[in-house]
Amino acid sequence: MATERLVVVGGDAAGMAAASQARRLRKPDELAITAFERGHFTSYSACGIPYWVGGDVDGPDALIARTAEEHRARDIDLRMRTEVTELDLDRGRVRTRELDNGGRESWTGFDKLVLATGARPRRPGLPGIDAPGVHGVQTLDDGQALLDTLDASSGRRAVVVGAGYIGVEMAEALIRSGYEVTVLEQSAQPMSTLDPDMGALVHEAMCGMGIETVCGTTVTGVLTDAEGRARAVTTEDGEYPADVVVLGLGVRPETTLAAAAGLPLGESGGLLTDLAMRVRGQDHIWAGGDCVEVLDLISGRTRHIALGTHANKHGQVIGANVGGGYATFPGVVGTAVSKVCDLEIARTGLLEREAQAAGLRFVTATVEATNRAGYYPGARPMHVKMLAERRTGRLLGAQIVGREGAGKRVDIAAVALTAGMTVERMTALDLGYAPPFSPVWDPVLVAARKAAGAVRAAGA
Repeated sequence: MATERLVVVGGDAAGMAAASQARRLRKPDELAITAFERGHFTSYSACGIPYWVGGDVDGPDALIARTAEEHRARDIDLRMRTEVTELDLDRGRVRTRELDNGGRESWTGFDKLVLATGARPRRPGLPGIDAPGVHGVQTLDDGQALLDTLDASSGRRAVVVGAGYIGVEMAEALIRSGYEVTVLEQSAQPMSTLDPDMGALVHEAMCGMGIETVCGTTVTGVLTDAEGRARAVTTEDGEYPADVVVLGLGVRPETTLAAAAGLPLGESGGLLTDLAMRVRGQDHIWAGGDCVEVLDLISGRTRHIALGTHANKHGQVIGANVGGGYATFPGVVGTAVSKVCDLEIARTGLLEREAQAAGLRFVTATVEATNRAGYYPGARPMHVKMLAERRTGRLLGAQIVGREGAGKRVDIAAVALTAGMTVERMTALDLGYAPPFSPVWDPVLVAARKAAGAVRAAGA
């Protein structure tokens, strides 16, 4: 029997998880695996870049889960610094270009194809946006370039454009590096992944940490000095001096190759797949990671969520299916957690605007409690907000902002969402209690109890 050929496009979480899982299930004489990665690193944690920049972890080696040599030792032909430039689906082949070998091009055939092309940072076409001193933080190469700028800079003023997860994490990293930090955000509050009332808590806390946070402003460009380096960021309302500029505007799916090949894309531009992570309408093509849209289990719609947790799971599912087994990825509830200094920020499920867009009628409940028993040393305030479906009481979402021990409490709500629990049923959850860890009534259960009361008061 002829050896099957698997080609993987993208050498990070989803792609190499798929390759590794497929190799576990099928021997090299049964399945030849070739993977292409255009960067210098493979299987690394992009989520750790802010903590590398801030000095919490050594890098970049500390952020690499498995090197190219380790993958090759497992009979995966991983070709670094090689970019896939074209998908020829009719002939079952991909065109590649070697980035460090004079741009040499060649074709590689496949019987099965995995697309794990990731996402690309949003970089608006503004004057000066590509000037030296303006950095994104998507890859380990980006992290090193930013550190090089910080080391070479004699100034200590930083501007972060965007107050989402990456923006607030980079603001903390720069504060810890001794910079005066200004964060510019177009929305009314930072963390647009929260409802505005919860984002306001983050705004207040960031300002209290010495991070100047300017919301409701639109960046119009980057000014440069006589040497062409960034010196300030301009907005509709003013000018903010900067020795370094960090872009934290989020990402979009990198599906240029897929679009050119006519593969199906969703509203956000991400590839559409079935539950087995097979590209819709294709028998021999799979896709996973930041380049796909996934099913939201609460709204029933597809959405783009760029998280390493999802990418690794996608890769495991793809590898199982490519390797002759069967696995599925049922969907997500949209759980995410972050922090800025000692403030922990988390959400899962739907925000108010997302529930409205899905046509759901809902009630909300917000409570302020403490992360441990109020009499126990170190008790700090925590805010929890819940959304529940008006008629059924089904939990629709939860958001948490607080100090130590706040963020990971969102996992309670994530499990409840996945199980389809009502807020009434959540109040009976048997959670762990001891004064150093929680009040007698955990803040999540207090919020659930208040939400259940709102459901009863609203009636049908």
